[in-house]
Amino acid sequence: MPVGGAPKPPLFRWPPLNSPTFTDLRERLAEGMHPGQCDEIGVRRLWWAALDTLQQELIRLKVTKGIWLAAPLPALHEPQLLQHLQGWVWAPEHLDQLRRGVAALPARLGLHIKGSMEAKSEGLFNYQRLALRHNDGQDPVLLVITPSLQVALALYGKPQQRQLLMRCDPTSLGDVLSLVGRRLKEQSPNDAEQLHAALEALGPLHSDEQFKERFWPSIAERLTVSAPALMLQPVVSPETKPGNASDDLNLLEALTHEVRTPLATIRTLIRSLVRRKDLPDLVMKRLQQIDVECSEQIDRFGLIFHAAELQRQPTEANLARTDLESILRSLAPGWREQLKRREISLSLDLDRGLPTVMSDSHRLEAMLGGLIDRSSRGLPGGSELQLGLQAAGARVKLQLHVVLPGSATSSANASPAREELGTVLSWDPTTGSLQLSQDATRQMMASLGGRYQPRRDRDLTVFFPVHNDAD
Repeated sequence: MPVGGAPKPPLFRWPPLNSPTFTDLRERLAEGMHPGQCDEIGVRRLWWAALDTLQQELIRLKVTKGIWLAAPLPALHEPQLLQHLQGWVWAPEHLDQLRRGVAALPARLGLHIKGSMEAKSEGLFNYQRLALRHNDGQDPVLLVITPSLQVALALYGKPQQRQLLMRCDPTSLGDVLSLVGRRLKEQSPNDAEQLHAALEALGPLHSDEQFKERFWPSIAERLTVSAPALMLQPVVSPETKPGNASDDLNLLEALTHEVRTPLATIRTLIRSLVRRKDLPDLVMKRLQQIDVECSEQIDRFGLIFHAAELQRQPTEANLARTDLESILRSLAPGWREQLKRREISLSLDLDRGLPTVMSDSHRLEAMLGGLIDRSSRGLPGGSELQLGLQAAGARVKLQLHVVLPGSATSSANASPAREELGTVLSWDPTTGSLQLSQDATRQMMASLGGRYQPRRDRDLTVFFPVHNDAD
């Protein structure tokens, strides 16, 4: 791929070889790279931070034309980019069915996001869609070519050796385009010609040599403020799991993407506004409230999808020494602010000097927030959540108790009337609240070392094993 205005060689070479897969493409991007050291959650956070970094760079460059290619789901979500760039997305063949199912869910689930979906239908889904094959793999890939910036992103690696790949050198990008061209030539000749024409129409390609130096520090900055549960999980193919369970998990994947995308866009816009110094205090306060609401919902749906991933592929717990008392004290101020908006108070009764427990502190924070959210949804104003932590033999006992205001009857504190939606979700038809099912919650806590025991009404108890030197 030429830069600096040099004449462009033919963009595609199609030797008579087998149709390339996206696995081939990732392996080409990984050439010369050392193995990664990330787990699945960490590498997914890197992916979302990379998407945000790349999109903000393209916006800064005021890009008005270009192409993008992605798999297994659309990766770009900034409207001001989508309206200018021409896209091709390789997705599961059943994605259209999932989208129709997702479009029908909000009214049933009380999510109230139908308007945002309709608004996005003119932008987010305005791309050429092609079928993803079983041997293409499930890790996300994104290639963006514009006159001023050309970048390829992908996730790659075995479990516990995962890494984010970023390439912007002409040789790697030229090889990737050649692979994509051969794939399109075999799969959809008409799309291959359209892509070829779109690339020719870009004219001479130039690239900012300093982008690579800005890219990784920018990702590090974004990770310091991103929600811990923010991630895009892989799409499972229909062959992976028989029956309706696979369809349910695929639908959750699409739903998570549908909900997360507009919220992430809104949050990005909000954070750009709050940097201004000329906004009235009231406006600034409202913007910050919107930012918090978006983050909470992004966290909630990230948690839901991680529960779906455990259903699909249970993993062995990777637990370490964790100071649960310290985590609760550090998270409590944020929970109080969250509950205050619903006129609910939070009180803590945490014993001092408790032993550390065995858990995963990073994932546990998101899960504890999910428990607070689950227990407080639908409570009347004036209610109180009481959070206790005490020693219990070889375990530490975490208790969450709900106290209703005034002379409310005990029946008012009854557990919400939840309907099961597949193996992961439950839905309260009285409030429209979408939450993890009891079984999914129990499995999530087990993966974090906790033994989850729902009590009467909305109360719950979780037992964590105490850390000892032999662990």
